[in-house]
Amino acid sequence: MALTIFISAILKEVKNMNNAVMTFAGKLFRKDDRIKHPFRVIMEKEMADHIRSWRFIILIGIIILTCLGSLYTALTNFSQALKPNDPEGTFFFLRLFTLSDGTMPSFTVFISFLGPLLGIGLGFDAINSEHNRGTMSRILSQPIHRDYIINAKFAAALAVISAMLFALGLLVVGAGLVSIGIPPTAEEFIRILLFIGLSIVYVAFWLNLSILFSVLFRQPATAALSAIAIWIFFSVFYPLIVSLITKSMEPPPTASQQYIVAFEQFRLALLRVMPNQLFSEATTTLLMPSVRSLGPLTMEQMIGTLPGPLPLGQSIMLVWPQVTGLAAGTIISFVISYYKFMRREIRPR
Repeated sequence: MALTIFISAILKEVKNMNNAVMTFAGKLFRKDDRIKHPFRVIMEKEMADHIRSWRFIILIGIIILTCLGSLYTALTNFSQALKPNDPEGTFFFLRLFTLSDGTMPSFTVFISFLGPLLGIGLGFDAINSEHNRGTMSRILSQPIHRDYIINAKFAAALAVISAMLFALGLLVVGAGLVSIGIPPTAEEFIRILLFIGLSIVYVAFWLNLSILFSVLFRQPATAALSAIAIWIFFSVFYPLIVSLITKSMEPPPTASQQYIVAFEQFRLALLRVMPNQLFSEATTTLLMPSVRSLGPLTMEQMIGTLPGPLPLGQSIMLVWPQVTGLAAGTIISFVISYYKFMRREIRPR
């Protein structure tokens, strides 16, 4: 009798445990019937549109091919780049991102040159295309806040850009692991992650700039040409203008050391208006730890210095003004586009 009661109690506990497991599994794998947030719906739709569009496929194809070419150049010339008594010998894995033999630019140069095209390509028709198709008034006729639209469009494009840049960066790391056979150190990996994050901020600046032109102009072609014109101006014409200005002010050979240093600081201040100059200085410092200064140094400042890499914290402090400048430009562009979009009158077609 006691054995029967004991067995029945065990079977009851097993049954209760089975019911609990089934209930937990049902909650875990049950389809979520809750209503999605409008921001999430718009963001998912925009991400799907970006990934499926031929425009994104062409841009990502160009960037991947060029980055693979720079990676191949870095790997083939990797052994010649390593030298004895090199202050960066302990950070040889970072050479994969900065090494070039002169025939093809390095990985960082390609990101600096093609990153703006990716940001412009994903944002120049973010708002005006909705106006031209007549879908903006239909979206706003639903119980959706207006700021959800521009926020979701920016977040979706930024998520796609972040995923692509992280994939490219990890692709370089994986290729280096396979070819070199030595994994990067913890500091090298952190520097690579910081470089990828800085690249995302740099591309986000051009993305916000193209979204701003998308809000200001009704035609996508006008918005795209305006953003590309600014990119070409900063990449080609602005350095020529700075060169013409500084050439007429160049100090004579007999000038004092203080005057020469002040002139170089003035020239660098003019060049640092360019976003690509800020990005180049920041990435050079992060990926080349031997860089100790981004400005002119006097002989008194160089006396007693020993060649050697900077710690990670010191490199971050050195590039903090450049990072702040890129982030400030990104935020200002987004705030202006947000303000203009929120005050725009939208009528049905």
